[in-house]
This record gives sequence, C-alpha cells and structure tokens, in this order.
Amino acid sequence: MSNHMFDAIRDAADPGTTFIETLDGRVWTYGDMLAFSGRLAATLEKLSVEPGDRVAVQVEKSPEALMLYLACLRAGAVYLPLNTGYTTAELDYFIGDAAPRLIVSTPAAADGIRAIAAKHGARVETLDDKGGGTLLQRARGEGAHFGDAPRGPDDLAAILYTSGTTGRSKGAMLTHDNLLSNALTLRDYWRFTETDRLIHALPIFHTHGLFVASNVILLSGASMHFLPKFDADEVLRLMPKATALMGVPTFYVRLLQHAGLNREAASGMRLFVSGSAPLLAETHKRFRERTGHAILERYGMTETNMNTSNPYDGERVAGTVGFPLPGVSLRITDPETGSPLGTEETGMIEVKGPNVFKGYWRMPEKTEAEFRPDGYFITGDLGKIDADGYVHIVGRGKDLVISGGYNIYPKEVETEIDLLTGVVESAVIGVPHPDFGEGVTAIVVRKPEAGIDENTVLGGLKDRLARYKQPKRVIFVDDLPRNTMGKMQKNVLRETYKSLYGNG
Repeated sequence: MSNHMFDAIRDAADPGTTFIETLDGRVWTYGDMLAFSGRLAATLEKLSVEPGDRVAVQVEKSPEALMLYLACLRAGAVYLPLNTGYTTAELDYFIGDAAPRLIVSTPAAADGIRAIAAKHGARVETLDDKGGGTLLQRARGEGAHFGDAPRGPDDLAAILYTSGTTGRSKGAMLTHDNLLSNALTLRDYWRFTETDRLIHALPIFHTHGLFVASNVILLSGASMHFLPKFDADEVLRLMPKATALMGVPTFYVRLLQHAGLNREAASGMRLFVSGSAPLLAETHKRFRERTGHAILERYGMTETNMNTSNPYDGERVAGTVGFPLPGVSLRITDPETGSPLGTEETGMIEVKGPNVFKGYWRMPEKTEAEFRPDGYFITGDLGKIDADGYVHIVGRGKDLVISGGYNIYPKEVETEIDLLTGVVESAVIGVPHPDFGEGVTAIVVRKPEAGIDENTVLGGLKDRLARYKQPKRVIFVDDLPRNTMGKMQKNVLRETYKSLYGNG
C-alpha cells in the first residue's frame, strides 16, 4: 500500500523547484521539504508515534511547522492543529478528547501544556518559529530518507476541531482522500500550475491555510511566499513577484484601505480568492474598481473542505459562492422534513462527495444525526440556488458567528459570561463588522445593583477564551427578546444592533 496523500505530493514537483520563500530570505526547495519532513517523520517514529496516533500541534506559523504536518502524513499519524489563541482551559478539553500520543507546543507554553499532558498521558516536545525547540534538536540526528507508513484513501490524515451545537467542540475526522481529492479538484478548477507563486498569509491551524492553500500549492509543484501573518505592506510589496493570493474578507478590506492598491500593483496577479467568511458585495465591487480583478469567492467548512466556487472563467457574482465543485453534489432541503426544495427556495444546504469528512471523533451518535440516510451531510448553513445555478449562503441554522475567518459558537462564550458574578443571562451574536465580517457581540442582563460593566465582563473572559472569541462590545439590557415559546430571538438582537460597528 502507498502513502495516499504524500505519494501525490512527492510526485508533483521537481526537487530543485522552490517551495517556500520567507520574508527573511530563507528558501526551501521541494528537495529540502522531502529531506526535512523525512527527518521529522523519523523523529516521530523514535518518539513512539505509530500510524493512527494523534499528534496535537499548537505552534506559531513557520516553514518547519508546515513540514511537521507533512511528517505526520508520512509517519501515518493523525495531524491535529490547534489555534495558537486557545487558552490552557480550552486545550485541556481538546487534549483529553483527542488523546494525542504527542503534543508539540511553543517553548513559552510548554510548562502549562506539560501539566495537561501529564494528566492525559501525552508527551510534549517544542518547536518555535525560528527553527528552534526540542523536536528539531532531535530531528538533526536523523537521516533524510524515511520509509513512509502505508496509508490508504480512507485512513485518517487529520482531526480539526469545529464548533459544536451545544458549545462543545467536535473533532472532524478527515481522511487522506478527503484532503487529496479536494486539493486536486481546486488545483484544476483554479488553474494552478508549477509557474504559480502564492502569497500565503493565512494561519496554518485551520482548513483554509493548511489544506486549501498549502495542499493546492504542493500538488501543483508551485511555490509560495510564506508570511507569518497578514501584513498589507508586505502583500503589496510581494504582488509583483506573485500570481495568487488566498485570503479572508478582512485581507481585502485592509488592502482597500492601503493607498498602494491599484491596477498596476495587481497587474501581475491572476487570482484573488476569498473564503472562511462572507465577503460583502461592497468589498467585491470596490476591489474590482481599484484593481480590475474580481475576487473569487468560495464556500467550504471544516467538515467538508471546499464545496463550491465561483468560476475561474465566467462571471464571479458578488454575494454568491458560485457552483458546486466537480464531484460535489449540493442540494437545498426543508430544514424540518429534509425534502428537496426548488430554485430560489431557501433551506438547509446539504452536500455529498469525496471531500466530505468521515464523521466526528468519538461521537457516533452526533455523526449519525448530521448525515442523511443517502449520505448527504447536513451543513447547518441556510442557502438557496438561484435560476443561474449560483449558490447563495443566506444564514446559519446554528447561530454560528464567523469573525475574521474564525468560527465562534455563541454558546461557548455565553457559558463563560453567565458564570461571572452579577450576570443573570447573556446572548452572544455576530454583528456586521467592516474589518472582521462579523464582530462578536455580547448582550447581557445583569442583576439589580450588580456593579459590573463592559470592562468587568471583558476582564473576566480574558484568560478563559481565545482572544478571537472574546466580545468586541458588551451591551447591557433589562431583558432579552423571546418568542411566545420562551425561545430567545437572536434575529431581533441582530437587527437591533446591526449598525453597532458603523455599517449603515
């Protein structure tokens, strides 16, 4: 048996071709990638990581961190990337649930993580963004040639945690074929070849930066400018040397705020992709006016990788996410009955295809509940298909908030707010935000005479939730709106506060 995903990567590029170039001038060829990931894979094996074992990784973005993902594929391990913003309290849940054999952390966070790891029987190694840490020290003694562990299409390649309907995160199990089939489809649909140079400014702990951006480049034999984070000055400086940018709406808002963005700056680029959050039609229009380029918006999620895309050739319609990708079936159904709906009718988006995950880690009942008997996955997103076949996302059935490209489930934030002294109850909503797509906003009812204010609430959440989950504003009200059945009406709150961040 082959190593399904990595064999395809190995076959895609010439070893002498540049794979990664960093801002400080470091260059990694595909040959370097093969050698370095081989050393890391051998190190994992020495650390008793066996095929099927989970490797949890919470480190800063670096070429070495990307090589660790590839090493896990080669060793047959299941890669578990964790947001660098997660607090120790949050990590305790993920590590307890996933039961990793090995946790790789930054040197600064290692002591706190060791306490959690000891509780759950995991080993801790470190990796920093400067090429240091105990993992790389171990790898230096290993040979570059590694006999990759046999992995088939249905073997697990990664687990990514996603928001749960009760606030409890679920581990989405992604197979080698989930990743490979989707990356090959996107490579062909978006016309990536070995001549492309991608500006990679996304984090590599979620689907967009890790699987969409990195896997598409690897399977094209192309190269990328690898930025530690998004920086409008650096992106504009690199554009003349690049051909593509993959981003979240915030990237494009920030670029539009930069005086240097014009047709000349973007003249060498062939593709701007946006995803992870809704792109405002106004942003699409202004970007086209400034650069002559229509941003290509697509739709995906942790459980499915990418489902739809606006066309490469043909009209990229603002406010839509295009057509189902080749090999992906998408339908709109009645959320209550599951029966199919017609053109222009709004309902639940359901998808089926080789991109759709295997299920939720250690949650068989939840997995069964999220799939139809004929294999379609119920996304939780509400949408419609228009007369021209374009898919529109019109809402989320689960009140998920997407801020800056990150998924936040309100229940998790509400639970933490409700524990604070003086709070009766809270409702967390997403409100249109010019920079983040949606701003996490807390509406709070406090006890009479309670001496709490906005700063008290924000201070109380600081060490309990990752920064991106923390509310941008806390608003106090006498009571929360409810319907006759007593169900909280978040739609009313969203309407009431829709202009909170200056959105008309």
